[in-house]
Amino acid sequence: MSLFSNVKKYDAAEFGKVAVMFGGDSAERDVSLNSGNAVLAALLRENVNAIAFDPAERPLTDLISEKVDRVLIMLHGRGGEDGSMQGALQLLKIPYTGTPVLGSALAMDKIHTKQVWQSLGLPTAKYEIADKRRFEAGKCSAIMEKLGNEVMVKPAREGSSIGMARVTSAEQLENAIQDAFNYDNQVLLEQYIKGPEFTVSVIQGQALPSIRMSTPHTFYDYAAKYQDDTTEYFCPSGLSDEQEAHLAQLSTQAFDSISGSGWGRIDVMQDGDGHFYLLEANTVPGMTEKSLVPKAAKVAGLSFDELVLAILATSFDPDSRA
Repeated sequence: MSLFSNVKKYDAAEFGKVAVMFGGDSAERDVSLNSGNAVLAALLRENVNAIAFDPAERPLTDLISEKVDRVLIMLHGRGGEDGSMQGALQLLKIPYTGTPVLGSALAMDKIHTKQVWQSLGLPTAKYEIADKRRFEAGKCSAIMEKLGNEVMVKPAREGSSIGMARVTSAEQLENAIQDAFNYDNQVLLEQYIKGPEFTVSVIQGQALPSIRMSTPHTFYDYAAKYQDDTTEYFCPSGLSDEQEAHLAQLSTQAFDSISGSGWGRIDVMQDGDGHFYLLEANTVPGMTEKSLVPKAAKVAGLSFDELVLAILATSFDPDSRA
């Protein structure tokens, strides 16, 4: 029986006119264009009345004049995944897919996400924060020592590994922080967890099978995600049934804790002792041919087109979305 056998099936007509919103003007525009075009094609194959809508090229008021009934958000990064677009659509009284304003804003900010998880006792790596307004390069040696001398540097509010670096010295740390400041005024400095990386997709409150990623790159960076063919994906991921169940429970708890709803993805590392550490949440994950959510959905018995319809269905009754 499919994991999604209990998901309500909708007729194409029930969705009305759908705007697939993609593109935008964030640093992740190219990925968003690929995701959006793939999703739009799927909806058209399913006979949904769907149109493309790029907010970088059209005012949002065109959604009203186009008589759009709902929006499927495929914007990645700032302006589409951080709560601002969700708030704008709520003001326009147009239903949309995925997580509402609060959860979107929290998930987009890696620092605040970690603080929520930490406050709830959920496992996450040790970290420090570098603030551009008061950063002191002289503290890099102490930070390296505190975080185990191997550190991931991440702009707080970027996705797709943009601006990220893995460092092993105070000099590298200072340079990586300065580079990350080009993307954000706050930078997350996170203890590097040595071990495999996993991701768990959550659709309508259900965790899909985990995926384990393996790359020859220093870490799972932008090129490993979207450009190279050297990255390997394992689904099933090789975990025991007990570990898989634990990771699914941890991921859904982590997603719920930041007010995530509808659909999304949680990224996790596993150390040498088998312990899992939450990395970050994604409320509008990629939907390209290389993307992780479609890979997991396929193993769960859901085709790409069925997955897209399940995502679109999250635009119904947003107050009760799980």
